[in-house]
Amino acid sequence: MEPLIPRREMLSAGSALLGTTAWASRTAAAQSRDARSRLLDKYLQSIQPTSDDIDAWLKRRRYPFCRYDSELGYLHVDRDFKEGLGGAVCRYRYDKLDARQMHAHADQTCRINTYGNSFTSCEQVSDGETWQEVLARHLCEPVRNYGIGGYSVYQSYLRMVREEQRAPARVIVFNIFDDDHYRNILGWQRFKFGVNDISINPTVPYMVVDPAKREVVYRENPCPTPQSINRLTDLSWVRRTFGDNVYLASHLQRMIDKNAGKKVPPTDYDDDALNRYGLYATNAIIDRLKEYGEKTGKKILFVLSYGGYIVQQFIDTGRRFDQPMVDHLQKLGVPYVDLLQAHALDRRQFRTSTTNYVRRFFVGHYNPLGNHFCAFAMVKSLAGLLDPPPASHSTPPPIPRRR
Repeated sequence: MEPLIPRREMLSAGSALLGTTAWASRTAAAQSRDARSRLLDKYLQSIQPTSDDIDAWLKRRRYPFCRYDSELGYLHVDRDFKEGLGGAVCRYRYDKLDARQMHAHADQTCRINTYGNSFTSCEQVSDGETWQEVLARHLCEPVRNYGIGGYSVYQSYLRMVREEQRAPARVIVFNIFDDDHYRNILGWQRFKFGVNDISINPTVPYMVVDPAKREVVYRENPCPTPQSINRLTDLSWVRRTFGDNVYLASHLQRMIDKNAGKKVPPTDYDDDALNRYGLYATNAIIDRLKEYGEKTGKKILFVLSYGGYIVQQFIDTGRRFDQPMVDHLQKLGVPYVDLLQAHALDRRQFRTSTTNYVRRFFVGHYNPLGNHFCAFAMVKSLAGLLDPPPASHSTPPPIPRRR
């Protein structure tokens, strides 16, 4: 018979064992935190701009994509980029309102303003090839283009509120692109777009959301003056400001998992956890837009646009990562145009592969044919919001009979 261990000694031994296990667990956790902290610092240092970079951008000597804006982070500038269909040079020009230059019926009163990211600004086509210009020629009235490449849903909303005070329109087309959800929670574009010579990828206004607690906090541009941009050269400031950023944490975790040989989502669209945060933020802005329309009497048409990756994924697999947003729009009963469904229906007319189908419309962004497709996918819904109706949808006067 084995000797009995007194209860007090047994508890002491158990406590010691548990204590040793807890200490080992805490030590491992601390080591993991230290490793993560070192990785964070290394990553942040790799994307920090220099003072010379910042000065060159502010003086417009480098980064020809955009210029500084204290509220929104940046706005577009006139430029010519060789990035169009077949290697064409695309011409981008902006008017005194910082809207893309209008061509068709530009001398008439504008009843339609459009907001969104690069699929609204229509990157990779010249001024006269945008979907706004296609619509303008069809409706026989101008359509203003306030799109800015790289904007989030939140930035587009902020720009709308600002511009509608300067050049208001009765109808607003608010375009939400598939990547905009994640941009809502960035704070600093370099977390997503990295470092390049085209755009400095500055700090931007952003949202801090907690879907589980149903919390939303709106934060202004972390660098609200030209002088404050130099904060980005201070690693301790960058760490304090963005150390708890959800998108940054997700990015670092993917790096850690990839280095450990683990499977990681190939894109943000395929990251279900990140989707919850991004789409929750977008739905909060949709609520604000609805309230804005009701308060001002403006009619708002939502347009959901997508890049080739998502179009092909949806057609081939049926997977739709942004279903919570679609459900929210339907619940609110607001008008919207779904270009993903439009492409899926259009695809049925072709016998070619989905890859070849997508190539018809995209050169990264929409090519001229893609912008034509986009315009006519929304034209009926848009015309229905205009009162009186546009010339293209009005009743023509009777033709006099010959006698």
